[in-house]
Amino acid sequence: MTIGVLKEPTTETRVSLLPEHIATFKKWNVNISIETGAGATAFANDDAYIAAGATVLPKEEVLRSCDVILSINIPSQDVIDQLPNKILLGVYQPLFNASVIKDWAAKGITVFSMDMLPRTTRAQSMDVLSSQANIAGYKAVLQAANLFPHYFPMFMTAAGSVPPAKMLILGAGVAGLQAIATARRLGAVVEVFDTRPAVKEEVQSLGAKFVEVEGAADASKAGGYAVEQSAEFQQRQKAKIAESVAKADIIITTAQIPGRNAPVLITTAMIESMKNGSVIIDIAAATGGNTEKTQNNTAVVHHGVTIVGNSYLPATMPADASKLYGKNMINFLQLVIDKEGKLNLNFEDDLVKGTCMAHGGEVVNERVKGI
Repeated sequence: MTIGVLKEPTTETRVSLLPEHIATFKKWNVNISIETGAGATAFANDDAYIAAGATVLPKEEVLRSCDVILSINIPSQDVIDQLPNKILLGVYQPLFNASVIKDWAAKGITVFSMDMLPRTTRAQSMDVLSSQANIAGYKAVLQAANLFPHYFPMFMTAAGSVPPAKMLILGAGVAGLQAIATARRLGAVVEVFDTRPAVKEEVQSLGAKFVEVEGAADASKAGGYAVEQSAEFQQRQKAKIAESVAKADIIITTAQIPGRNAPVLITTAMIESMKNGSVIIDIAAATGGNTEKTQNNTAVVHHGVTIVGNSYLPATMPADASKLYGKNMINFLQLVIDKEGKLNLNFEDDLVKGTCMAHGGEVVNERVKGI
């Protein structure tokens, strides 16, 4: 069997596999073909892939010769037209791109989307959302530090004292928790909102204050994801958040709900209550953002507050982002490759089944099918 790795669109710096990952596939008797230049922006050149045992080929040759194609983002139409009866594996946001998945299914492409992986203990080693969100949380704080016109830590000097920066983090998932840890290392005072009371202990263990809002909907059956809340809860939440926003110097927003637009948690009025020079980094921007002023891939200034919409922070650290993503791929692919290095799509496995969006000419995921 041969697995092919495609070069990503020009806006993407990551790559699905690095040269260091190739040795694992060689042990499995699986060949790897890399599109020419695929790893260049992740600091992995073609010679490094060849030295590791991969074959470097033009895109057309990769598509023709491979059984499985790895592409983080949705491939271009010319690629899709060459993929009938092949397997495509990446991160395709099928709940937002249901029409795309249906088109691929009609073309006979088997599609696995790693962002639909069930969030169970066994799946942790292949959870691309978590590995990339960890980077996003880290880089969000560093980006905020670069934009904020004051120190993060408290300083006591002969010229006077500087108070510590006050940070508010909305959402205590993987990105939020990493943001807490990074902000605390830099000396900021941190408050955190999350609709899941279960994360309170984790937040406090990192040295942040957890701000509670009573009456949150039970998220215990949502597979580790956030769920939509009642209108009554949202009103109480908005009032609590407004209090913290007015005191905050920096806000990191991470709140997202799978398959839905990101909840708007920060209104224009709240932004206008913040001090001049304050910074908001919204990493939910790709799904609408958590503020009323967020624009994806853009920084805007409103009432003296800089609001940065950036859902692609992992791509700003492409070497480690690709390293972690590639390891996620290896851990997933071992579920569908047998001891002889041949493809074995075991749909009895809940992780294989849960990640598969299309197979046999039809959409097989019920949520995508119903959209």
